[in-house]
Amino acid sequence: MLRVPTTTAGVDQAAERLLDAADTGTPCAPVRDLIGPDDVAAAYAVQRRLTARRTAAGARTVGRKIGLTNPTVQAQLGVASPDFGVLFDDMPVEHDGTVAAGRLLQPRIEAEVAFVLGADLDGPDLTDADVRAAVDHQRAALEIVDSRIAGWDITFGDTVADNGSSGLYVLGPEQVGLDRTNPVDVTMTLRRGEETVSSGAGEACLGHPLAALAWLARTARDLGEPLRAGEVVLSGALGPMVPVTPGDAYSAHITGLGDVAVTFAKETP
Repeated sequence: MLRVPTTTAGVDQAAERLLDAADTGTPCAPVRDLIGPDDVAAAYAVQRRLTARRTAAGARTVGRKIGLTNPTVQAQLGVASPDFGVLFDDMPVEHDGTVAAGRLLQPRIEAEVAFVLGADLDGPDLTDADVRAAVDHQRAALEIVDSRIAGWDITFGDTVADNGSSGLYVLGPEQVGLDRTNPVDVTMTLRRGEETVSSGAGEACLGHPLAALAWLARTARDLGEPLRAGEVVLSGALGPMVPVTPGDAYSAHITGLGDVAVTFAKETP
């Protein structure tokens, strides 16, 4: 079980540094000098502090996102498990919609399977069967990740503290039951215009996207913040993330789940 520590000066200072970066639109230095590069409890303490500030200001939690589901990325950051962040009600972008110029600091994009829950996941055991049964449907999704930390110079602690490097997300229009498509069997192609810029498969997400969901469900429950019916869970990238080019359109096709697309407005001179 993850245990969040009591407030420390480092946690306070890290939260303020990230808040200032978000408020001013100017990326900041990493926060690992304040909380360490791999202190899981301290990193989530910062994330919880930022979540509390956002909800106090009127934001509403609508789900979670899972990151670091690829073993190669885990090895690069020296961790053995995924991480997660919180999705808020101002993060969804409509399918085929446009992201305004300047809304994000350093956006990158990746395609993944999103699960929409039809039941709470708060039981004491939470078997794999429980997790599967709680899924109402799955959808193709684009996650538009972002970092408040300059140059994406991140360790595990930095990205967790920064709400899992979250930004925005887009859900495709098709709602597909698990009885129709097994998410581990899907393949993904992400395009910038007509150019393929990323590809992957369901097994790239922790071996199975439902395994990622099960990890999150148990972790969130142990933290006292279980997943609830109606929430969206972005289960993790199916292929490499790609830097966003302003003015370009991105679309992903995930077999069995359909298409999802978004455009980024050109930056003004």
